[in-house]
Amino acid sequence: MKEKKKFIRDSVYGDINLNPFELQIMDMPQFQRLRRIKQLGLINLIYPGATHTRFEHSIGTMNLGSKLANELDLEKDDIELIRASALLHDIGHGPFSHVSEGVLSVPHEELTKYVVTKTSMRDLLEEKFDVNKIVDIVNGKGELGPIVSSELDVDRMDYLLRDSHNTGVAYGVIDYERIISNLKLEDGLVLNIKGVQAAEGALVSRYFMYPSVYQHHTTRIVNSMFRRALKKVIDDGIIKEKDIYKYDDPDIIATFRHCENSYANDIMEKLDNRRIFKRVKSIRLDTFKTPEKLYKINNQTLRKAEEEISEDYGINKDYLFINIAAYPRFDEMKTQVSVDGKLYPLNEISNIISALSKARFNIPDISVYVPEEEKHKLEKLKLDNYLDLPEIDREKFHGIHYDQIKLF
Repeated sequence: MKEKKKFIRDSVYGDINLNPFELQIMDMPQFQRLRRIKQLGLINLIYPGATHTRFEHSIGTMNLGSKLANELDLEKDDIELIRASALLHDIGHGPFSHVSEGVLSVPHEELTKYVVTKTSMRDLLEEKFDVNKIVDIVNGKGELGPIVSSELDVDRMDYLLRDSHNTGVAYGVIDYERIISNLKLEDGLVLNIKGVQAAEGALVSRYFMYPSVYQHHTTRIVNSMFRRALKKVIDDGIIKEKDIYKYDDPDIIATFRHCENSYANDIMEKLDNRRIFKRVKSIRLDTFKTPEKLYKINNQTLRKAEEEISEDYGINKDYLFINIAAYPRFDEMKTQVSVDGKLYPLNEISNIISALSKARFNIPDISVYVPEEEKHKLEKLKLDNYLDLPEIDREKFHGIHYDQIKLF
C-alpha cells in the first residue's frame, strides 16, 4: 500500500510535503525547541507580527532547498540530504536567535554541529545520513554546501520572504522561483544572466530590510539591553553558556524575571512593559570619509567610552549604550554570474548592485542610548570627545545623491 504523504501548512509557501524520516527529526525535542525561539528575537516590540519562529524558518528553508536541489537535477539521496541539512541548519540557535549570539563565545553554527553530532539527534540521523556531511552542508562546505550556506542561498531567500511577510514590511518580497530556476552548481552556485534581475531585487530588498527591520534603531537598543543582561547572568553563573542550546525564549524570560541579578530583573521589567531606552545622539556613517574605520573600534573601546560618558554626565554606566549598526556586508554582491561561458561577480554585471555597494553606508549610524528620563543630561554630548571617529566628509552629499539617482 502506498504511503500517505504528510504535509505541513506554511504561511509563506502553502503545503510543504514531509517524508516519515523528516517527521521523526521534527518530533525530536531538539527540533521542537525551535518552536519557542523567535526568528527575529525582540523585533516584535517594534513589529507586533514578528512572532514567527526558527521552527517555521527551518521548514521553509528545507522547502526551498528541495526546490533548488530538484532544479539542479541532483540524485534522490542528495536531495534528501539537502532537505535534512536545511531542516537542521539552525538547530543550535540560542534563545532569541541572533540576539543571544552577540554575547556568546561560539557561533550558532558550532552549536548546531554539537547538537547534530553529540546529542540524541545523532542517533536518529545516523539511521539514514552521515552526520558529518550534514555539518559540512550547514557550514557551506563541499559540493552541496552552497545550496544552504553561500552568497545566494536558500536560507537567505526564506528569511527575507518570511520576515517581510510577518513584519508587514513589503521590501522583502523576492522572486525566489526565478532565482532558483537560474542557478547551477559549478564549484559553488552560479547564476545565469537571466536571473540577474531577480537577484538585483533580492539585494535591494535586503538593503531596505536592514534599516527597516534588522538594524532599525529601536531593534538595536532592545537587543543591546537584552545582551547586557544576558552577559551579566552568564558571568554570575546563573546560566551556563555551554548549555545555551538547551534554552528557549521563555526560559530566559523567566530567568531574567526571577534570578538574583537586579540588573536582569530591571531590564526584563522594562522590556515587558516596552520602556525602551531612547536615542540621544546619532551620526550617520555616510557622514565620514572612511566609514569602514568605525568598525575597527572594538567592544572594549566602546565600553570604556560608555563608562567615561556615564561618569561625566552622572548616569549609571550599565544604562548607557553606544551602538554601531552591523557592518552592511551584502555578500550576495560576490555571486558569480555566467555570461557566454565566463563568470563575473554580480556587482560587475549589474549597475544597480554596483551602486548598492557604494550606497550601503548611507543608512547605518553610530548612536548613543539612555533611559528617557536621562536624555536631558546629554543634550550637549560630543561623541568625538570620547571616541576616535573618522574624519567628517563635508563634500559627500553630492556623490551619494548621484549614486541614489543611479540606483533608482
